[in-house]
Amino acid sequence: MKKYISPFKFRSIIVIISLFVASLANAHEIAAPSIEGRWDLTYTKNGKELPSWLEVMHSGIRTWVGHFVGESGSARPISQVFVDGAKFHFSIPPQWDRENKDLQVEGTLEGEKLTGTFNMPDGNTYSFTGVRAPSLRREKAPVWGTAIRLFNGKDLTGWQALGAENQWVAADGILRSPKSGANLRSDKTFTDFKLHVEFRIPKGSNSGVYLRGRYEVQIEDSKGQEPWIGGLGAVYGFLKPSEMAAKSAGEWQSYDITLIGRRVTIVANGITIIQNQEIPGITGGALDSKEGEPGPLFFQGDHGTVEYRNIVITPAK
Repeated sequence: MKKYISPFKFRSIIVIISLFVASLANAHEIAAPSIEGRWDLTYTKNGKELPSWLEVMHSGIRTWVGHFVGESGSARPISQVFVDGAKFHFSIPPQWDRENKDLQVEGTLEGEKLTGTFNMPDGNTYSFTGVRAPSLRREKAPVWGTAIRLFNGKDLTGWQALGAENQWVAADGILRSPKSGANLRSDKTFTDFKLHVEFRIPKGSNSGVYLRGRYEVQIEDSKGQEPWIGGLGAVYGFLKPSEMAAKSAGEWQSYDITLIGRRVTIVANGITIIQNQEIPGITGGALDSKEGEPGPLFFQGDHGTVEYRNIVITPAK
């Protein structure tokens, strides 16, 4: 005797099978491109290695989007990353480039490494390589060591100017860049640390404190502005402060910054404006993209007049 299956049950079985097959297909589509994640990139320009950074993530079933950081500027969104097997490509519009052309990026995933080219808005093409960015997660809280006063108040001992012209001068407890010129880095390098630094800029000026030489905490004449990812207290292009804590131009201001792995807490002028947030990757102007390595304290001196004093860092043991 044949078992009778009602039309309703039959349709229900077909729907269930269809949904199961669709879910397998969708899972395959999402899992297929192993390029997903964060990548520390390096490219060579005029014989010099320069840092870059890429993040790729899925958006829905079959669309891939991301973020990109170049040699300069901020993190920029990628509207779509096109993936075909091991190959990928995308384009992003110009930011600070004078040319009105897109940056074109093409690459190939080979194992756990990326290779490819940047086709720049100015027409030049540069080759890049990339490795997966480290998570930098810490299993336990750090034990803090002894505080180090990085600036002796009288000269540039312990610091290196990076540029053709060193405009930095030191006197009376103040480290001063009287005009745009070279950037300045500490000789010492650090992993996790607590930093206290005081700074002063004139009206309209701009500088930045780079943590490990890779993550810029912005210094800008920002009093009265709404908080944004390019204003005072921001991790440039990534993290927006919860409120604008800037004082008037010409006044001394302060940062107290704790960096543990990728997690950063920023207190500006006594106000906590970023609380234990993750820094996704390097910011524009970074010294390198070697995120797993210790790095120096790095001051931006190529954007305008700035003064620093009372630079004290407490590294983790």
